[in-house]
Amino acid sequence: MDTNIKALKSGMWYTAANFIIKGIGFLSTPIFTRLFTQEQYGLFNNYISWESTFNVFVSLQLVSTFVSARFDFKDKFDEYVSSLLVFNSIISFGWLIIINVFSNVFTQFTGIELRCLNIMIVYLLFASIIEMFQAKERFLYKYKVTVITSLFIALSTAVISVILVILMEDKLWGRIIGNSLPTIFIGILLSIVLLYNGEKNKVKYWRYALPVCLPYVPHILSMTVLNSMDRIMITKICGSRENALYSVAYSCGAVITILMTSINSAFVPWLGSKLHEHNYEEIRKVSEKYIGVFVYISCGLMLITPELLYVMGGNKYQAALYVMPPISFGCICQFIYTMYVNVEQFNKKTIGMAIASTIAALSNYILNMILLPVFGYLAAAYTTLGSYMILLFIHMFLVYRLKLGNIYPVKLIKSVLIFMTTYTAGINLLYSLKLVRYMIVVCYVIVLLVVIYKYKHQILMFLDMNKSVKNDSK
Repeated sequence: MDTNIKALKSGMWYTAANFIIKGIGFLSTPIFTRLFTQEQYGLFNNYISWESTFNVFVSLQLVSTFVSARFDFKDKFDEYVSSLLVFNSIISFGWLIIINVFSNVFTQFTGIELRCLNIMIVYLLFASIIEMFQAKERFLYKYKVTVITSLFIALSTAVISVILVILMEDKLWGRIIGNSLPTIFIGILLSIVLLYNGEKNKVKYWRYALPVCLPYVPHILSMTVLNSMDRIMITKICGSRENALYSVAYSCGAVITILMTSINSAFVPWLGSKLHEHNYEEIRKVSEKYIGVFVYISCGLMLITPELLYVMGGNKYQAALYVMPPISFGCICQFIYTMYVNVEQFNKKTIGMAIASTIAALSNYILNMILLPVFGYLAAAYTTLGSYMILLFIHMFLVYRLKLGNIYPVKLIKSVLIFMTTYTAGINLLYSLKLVRYMIVVCYVIVLLVVIYKYKHQILMFLDMNKSVKNDSK
């Protein structure tokens, strides 16, 4: 089967499935905002923020080496994956020992109980194993098992978490348990599969992976700190209630992030193949549509922010209305610079990535320290936006240094940034003009329908092609 068609088919499934999976978590948020007090909801988001930070040290981002390893160890890729699984397990158990030996330090610094920290590390180990399995399947353009297991995890996590929060007196602990158990269960099963397929485990693969992923760790750590720092600092400076308000708005913006990660999961394997073939012209043509679709959908979601906030948390979270536009704009910047990061990863140029992320994280920290006490939690949304812009410009420069500066449509990207700056300012004014905003929403939908009608033949060809691919694969 042609590589492009295989990539298209698997990409379509990954994008749709990942959006549904992340959407399940998104749709469960209104339930938890109503079951939790604002303080409890803020504390859980503090836990999630620290979970993201610990994940960098537990996983070491070993999965990031798959982009190059699938070419360097084409005939031994199963062996490579199982070897990294064993390595990841050793690292995780090491962290469990450290956390329990120095329990007072970790619990006081994070504000999280020891039992929660322990289950967090176990959860992160098996989450990393699941990520390895899914990455391997993506690079081989397979999707069925990944889609099924991911749907199971998402659905069972939502259901078990709701049940435990309702039944248990300690609702925060119930939420954490419900969030962890399905991932641990599936992770154990997939560990057996990966170890069986890999047969042999070799230290040489560890030596290959470490020089590639270790420089990437500061990048991911800085990015994680950048993404999590706001909520951690808001909790410490402004309080748990303010963190709850910010977190709900952040969850609304996460719809855009869900879209980004879903599309990027499908885009990366295809991009790797085209970079390997030096087919830069095709990358540029596809990325123009890629960026256009993403920005259009993001602008639409920004239009209906008041309604999203009401669904997510009710009237008590409407105070967070003006947090959403800068967060959404930041997600667009994140989406575009991730495209450049993919190129850097493929070329194993991770040191520049680490420097860029460190600069952005430090900028965000300094700005938060100055502005949060003065302007409150709203300032965090704008400091994050500024940091994402810094990252975008640095990554564009780094890829330019690789002599691949024109791999993406630079003029379009500049136009998007100028447009979004104006749009973000304008949308803040529109929130107080309900009738005008609804009229714009109607126009937005009409334009969308016109575009779908105009390109209906291409869409039908796309569907027919996937139908024929499905029939051919039987």
